[in-house]
Amino acid sequence: MQKRKLGNAGPEVSLVGLGCNNFGGRIDLEASRRVIDKALDLGITLIDTADTYGNRGGSEEILGKVLGARRNDIVLATKFGLPMDDAGKLRGASRRYITQAIEASLRRLRTGWIDLYQLHRPDPQTPIEETLRTLDELVKAGKVRFIGCSNLSAAQLEEAQAVAQRLGLASFVCCQDEYSLLERDPEKDLVPVMRRDGLGLLPYFPLASGLLTGKYKSGAPLPSGTRLANSSRHAAGLLTTRNWRIRSARWQRDAGIRCSNWP
Repeated sequence: MQKRKLGNAGPEVSLVGLGCNNFGGRIDLEASRRVIDKALDLGITLIDTADTYGNRGGSEEILGKVLGARRNDIVLATKFGLPMDDAGKLRGASRRYITQAIEASLRRLRTGWIDLYQLHRPDPQTPIEETLRTLDELVKAGKVRFIGCSNLSAAQLEEAQAVAQRLGLASFVCCQDEYSLLERDPEKDLVPVMRRDGLGLLPYFPLASGLLTGKYKSGAPLPSGTRLANSSRHAAGLLTTRNWRIRSARWQRDAGIRCSNWP
């Protein structure tokens, strides 16, 4: 398994990471265990989850149960900020909430530290300085090694990096955003800021929920049990004429390359 540094200042991680949003939700403990074991056997060292995954806490709990001593061999990443209760009180990026969220994640993950702690989405109610000061405290306390962000705009990222530099605080080492052959918006504004500041990119939905794998066929029923079959809203956004056209064009291109490489 190839490895690379996550941005200029982040940890070294495997080229392929394991996303754990299905653990504790679509798949149970034993199925998750098989996935985790196989990933580790293949040399994957980056495992990424979030406190909300698995019906609020389930994914982190499964990782805590399964990893055991192997936790020391991986880069364990999780996120905070999305609602963890129906009332909407356990959410956001305030100092008060982050200090609660980190302790809850550490307990569920059964670990003393988190390698990469990521803001899941912007919190318009909290100044970014408050968020960064709190995350900086966690880094200095040894509870977090690196910090990252997800779903920030280019302007929001610029502001966060400027505040961290001005105040001498820990700064984001990477961004986690939707990025694939079908979704390339980050290239417009976000990626230039990331390149300038030396941040890494963790793409989510890199295979467009399976559309780029060949799992789905144009005009055919969606396979039972798949992500798009279980979410009509998600399917409607992905199974568009544009996306079918792009996928078909890429497959034709790849087929041509394979044929040209035949002896």
